[in-house]
Amino acid sequence: MAQVLIVEDDDDVASLVRDVLARDGYDIRVGRDGGEGLDLAREHRPDLVLLDWMMPVKTGIEVCEELRSDEGFATTRIVMLTARRADEDRERAMAAGADDYLVKPFLPRALRSRVAELLAG
Repeated sequence: MAQVLIVEDDDDVASLVRDVLARDGYDIRVGRDGGEGLDLAREHRPDLVLLDWMMPVKTGIEVCEELRSDEGFATTRIVMLTARRADEDRERAMAAGADDYLVKPFLPRALRSRVAELLAG
């Protein structure tokens, strides 16, 4: 099964995302800040990374840019999972290399669907 890395500093959100995706059998790891997320990504090479934008150590945008600058993550799917709703924020995330953008609060079925679609294609 695909490996998913959740990088989220809010424990409740991280638990919710983990629980929702665990139903689909993904191998899930959780990083609590941008620095830990990068370390886990480099160690485990996930198929998909879910990134919060506003986190300690490194922001989700910084993590996304660092992953995209490493050829080893060329096929890794990256989804920004954030409370930032502005069109400019979405555009900035996509310019940084995100494959998708999901705004909190989100519907669990929307998260599951987007993750499945990104991993399938």
